[in-house]
Amino acid sequence: MSVEGWLTDAQAERLAAAGARAAGGTVVEIGSFRGRSTIALARAAGSAVAIDPHLGSDRGPQEIAADHARGDDDHAAFLANLAAAGVEDRVRHVRLRSADALGSVSGPLALLYVDGAHRFAPARDDLRRWGARVQPGGTMLVHDAFSSIGVTAALLLECAAGGGWRYAGRTGSLAEYERAELHGRARVRNAARQLAELPWFLRNVLFKVLVTVGLRGVAHRLGLPRGMHWPY
Repeated sequence: MSVEGWLTDAQAERLAAAGARAAGGTVVEIGSFRGRSTIALARAAGSAVAIDPHLGSDRGPQEIAADHARGDDDHAAFLANLAAAGVEDRVRHVRLRSADALGSVSGPLALLYVDGAHRFAPARDDLRRWGARVQPGGTMLVHDAFSSIGVTAALLLECAAGGGWRYAGRTGSLAEYERAELHGRARVRNAARQLAELPWFLRNVLFKVLVTVGLRGVAHRLGLPRGMHWPY
C-alpha cells in the first residue's frame, strides 16, 4: 500500500484479517492520519468509521503540537487516498477528537482499532471508554503497543492488570486483543504474556533515545532495521 503512514504491510494484513472477521458489525478506528489503516479496514470489513480531528497534532514522532495547516493537508490527502482506493463510500469520517466522538457512533463495536494520541492520558481514555464499547468476543487492535511509552503504560493498566481482554499477540507494535472475561489462572497467564513483551519494549525505547540524540548508526548496529526511521 503506497499511502503514507506508520502501519507496516504485515500489520496492515493483520488489521485486514480482523476487519474481515468483523464484517457486518460496527468497525471503528481512532487515528486515521492519511488513510492507510482506514483503507485496509474498509476493504476488509465493508465499512468503517474513521475518527480523526486532523488537527496536525499527534501524527508522528515529535509531532505532538497542533498545526492546522498541516492538519488540513492531512485531511485533504485522507479524502484523496480514500477516493483513489475506491472506498470513500464505505467510510464515515468523524472529524472530532476521540474523547468527543463517543456519541457519534451507536451500539456495540465488533472491532476497534486504536492509533490515536500516544500520550498516557488520552491513550488510556481511548482504551477505557472506547474499549468498553467492544462487544464480547470482539477485537481491539492497538498500534505502537510495547513501543510508545504512553500507550504501553495505558495497556498495562487497562489490559494486563484488568481481566477484560485476552492478549492474542502482536505483529511488530500492532497488538491484538479479544474482549473476554478472564479469571484466576487464565487472568494471571494473560498478564504474564503481556509482561513478557517488556524486554522488546525497552529495546524500542533504547532505539528511540539513540535516534533522538543523533546515534542512528548505533541503533542500526543494535538491531533497528535499516531504512526504518522509528521502531514501530
